[in-house]
Amino acid sequence: MANRASTVTLAALGGAAVGLVAGWQLPDLVPTTTPIIEEAAAETAASPALTVGERQRGEITSTSELNGKDGSRFQRFTLSLEEGALIEIELDGPLQGTLSLYDGEENLLASSADPAYYDPSAAASLRRRIDQSGDYMLVVSGYDKHSYGPFTVTSREMELTTSDTLEMPSHADGWLQGDGDTFDVTIDESGLYQIEMRSSDVDAYLVLEGPNGYRREDDDSAGNLDARIADFLEPGDYRLTARAAYDHDGGLYTLELAPHAQADGAALRNSGELTFDEPLQGWFSGEALSYEFTLESPAAVTIDMLSSDFDAYLELQGDNVFVSDDDGGDELNARLYSPLEAGSYRLTARSHAGNGSGLFELRASSIPLDELPSNGQLEVDSPVRARLDPGARDYYEVVVEEAGRYRLDLLSDEFDAYLELDGNGQYLRDDDGAGGLNSRISSHLEPGSYRATARAYGSSESGNYTLQLYRE
Repeated sequence: MANRASTVTLAALGGAAVGLVAGWQLPDLVPTTTPIIEEAAAETAASPALTVGERQRGEITSTSELNGKDGSRFQRFTLSLEEGALIEIELDGPLQGTLSLYDGEENLLASSADPAYYDPSAAASLRRRIDQSGDYMLVVSGYDKHSYGPFTVTSREMELTTSDTLEMPSHADGWLQGDGDTFDVTIDESGLYQIEMRSSDVDAYLVLEGPNGYRREDDDSAGNLDARIADFLEPGDYRLTARAAYDHDGGLYTLELAPHAQADGAALRNSGELTFDEPLQGWFSGEALSYEFTLESPAAVTIDMLSSDFDAYLELQGDNVFVSDDDGGDELNARLYSPLEAGSYRLTARSHAGNGSGLFELRASSIPLDELPSNGQLEVDSPVRARLDPGARDYYEVVVEEAGRYRLDLLSDEFDAYLELDGNGQYLRDDDGAGGLNSRISSHLEPGSYRATARAYGSSESGNYTLQLYRE
């Protein structure tokens, strides 16, 4: 069951809570004191009645009651309010003023005052949940001793959500009190969904819990102090908690539950087969995602993971193969390139540090190894000097006739060099092993044929380079 305040109605008219309470309402603001409130009970019967749902007009003039603390003028109204009602009252008109609500014991319950956020161009408003039926007093006061003019006090009633269960999609209005409100939400079909909590009264905070230990929390993802959880959800029963982030103050809030707008209307896939030349979209929410593919014959495979929401990271595993990449693509996108033998492989897609969430796209392509373009053969002690075009990869055949330890260097003053060496069960990679932005691979090689790949670390870099092979 939801832990919710037993509220049914809200007397409301929207508006930001602004203004400065008159001195007698907040004694610590002004040193002078005048016992105005003590006279309130005797004069309440003569105050105009304010009925929820109706407008009441008035005017602050030089003959209105005087606040002896700051010289401002004020007017009182009486309201009859029911237990459990949520009331919001708005002050409008030329008067630059504030609103304050008192109970029958002259206790201040709510006010539009906040000196730090006062905005004379905005309407003053207050909100309060009524704990006990009875007569209450509303005070309309000028902002200071120079504030005069006509005003309108307006109110209306609106229904609040009382159900403990929310459907997908749905809209709910609620009032926070205590530890927050909890709702049951059922997801019928797997997909990407979004839940937003917005409030001008409290710092919104959402918690979503579901099957198989699922749990997500969010504070400010919807901007300002509003919360948003956007995630790929599997079918099942979930529990949604809407609460304040740091305190237990009460306040009005709204919840919006709906399917997420997906890029290009494509279906999301967070697992399964990765098909070459068929891009797929998925949703990362903190847990690594796995995909599989099979090569019938040796091929050079390129896989890109693109996302504008998080720092993409890829890992590829197979027989005697483990390669990974962080930023091999543009910006924070990942790109894996590797010549692979025939067999089955598993691709892991995640963020660089496991942080963040959001949409991503996977693109995979392959070229049979015997169809790869070649820049010729690289021989021992015979350096090759060439120019790398933007986004290009230059391939060289390396034939090792005698087993031994060899060193392969890729040197350039014009781009960040990245070097790869594949063949005979070797899958070697290096970025800056030769110092500076130069690359070096040093390893024991058995006799056989290898492929050296010279490229830049970033896909847009280009320039002259030297590729050289030595036996150590």
